[in-house]
Amino acid sequence: MVEFWRGGGGESTATLDMARKLEAEGWDGQMFMDSQCLCADPYARMAVWAVATERLKLSPGVTNHLTRHVATTAAAAVTIQAISNGRAVLGIGRGDSALAYLGYAPGKLGPFRKALEDIQALLSGKEIAFDTGLEQGAKSLASLSLGGRPLASSLKWLPKGLPKVPVDVAATGPKVIELSAPIVEQVTFSVGAIPARVKWAIDLGDTARRNAGLTEAGISYGIQIVLVCHTDEALMREAATRLVTPLARFQVIQGEPTGPMTKSDKVNLEAIRRGYDMNKHSDVHANDKLISESLSHDFVERFAVVGTPDHCIERLLELNALGIKRFVIVGPGFYPEAVRNGPSLFAKEVIPAVKAHAK
Repeated sequence: MVEFWRGGGGESTATLDMARKLEAEGWDGQMFMDSQCLCADPYARMAVWAVATERLKLSPGVTNHLTRHVATTAAAAVTIQAISNGRAVLGIGRGDSALAYLGYAPGKLGPFRKALEDIQALLSGKEIAFDTGLEQGAKSLASLSLGGRPLASSLKWLPKGLPKVPVDVAATGPKVIELSAPIVEQVTFSVGAIPARVKWAIDLGDTARRNAGLTEAGISYGIQIVLVCHTDEALMREAATRLVTPLARFQVIQGEPTGPMTKSDKVNLEAIRRGYDMNKHSDVHANDKLISESLSHDFVERFAVVGTPDHCIERLLELNALGIKRFVIVGPGFYPEAVRNGPSLFAKEVIPAVKAHAK
């Protein structure tokens, strides 16, 4: 069954009415941005929504392995799993604005791999060794005079019989895709909605799993996309163009983009790399000058899904046919001044139609 999630935005509310409204509209999950300088704590908000809903899945969108210790992250995820009766997902990546607003770039690949392995162990009730290199502000526990001391980290309170929290890695480049696919249950690509790029990402994940002696059946692939569903062409184009920039920048955040692309794609991505202002990361109007001077309509409408309900249905089913089982939608609901009535149209017409025809 295909799932529809709302991506985590910069809003910091967690109202019961909103949670119930989205569940009633047919959404399957809600992500909550984990960026301490830009929004409220995601786990507190998820707890509120867990109590208010019965079916909706909940996930940080996304956390990282550096601003929270892996044991802290695992404990928070299991807490939401217990409160929600098994509806938690742990969304994690190398870090973006949460690290940027502390002065850091995304985490390194080696420590990220270890963090994924440690989190999976903790969520499965296993122990992990202490990492003595994490903290500079405290001495080792071995320096204390104690009759006995912990020798490893584990969630000793993990409820018996509670389903394991699935881990969902947010991935853009080939290294993170190949690293994570053999370790976790889910990978959500941020490569845009261009079919050739989506297939490229899926193939990378499947190859990595086969090389590790695993089958494709053990993983679920999702995709984070900008989607604007409306009947007003001018309104759609304006909203989508603004929304594309924050998501497309992941293709170039580390430098040159990888994967299949046209010359036009490369030109547009290079313009985003040069011009994106991280100081205004949560402001949808922050990059208006970059948008008006640099981005082509063709790129926006290929990288995003923009159009009437029928067009959106066609595009989403095309991506589903490639192997995408989860759509994390950025757009509807976060910027109501840009997309009037968009969420209702999408929920009423697109979600049920795609679910009815998806593979």
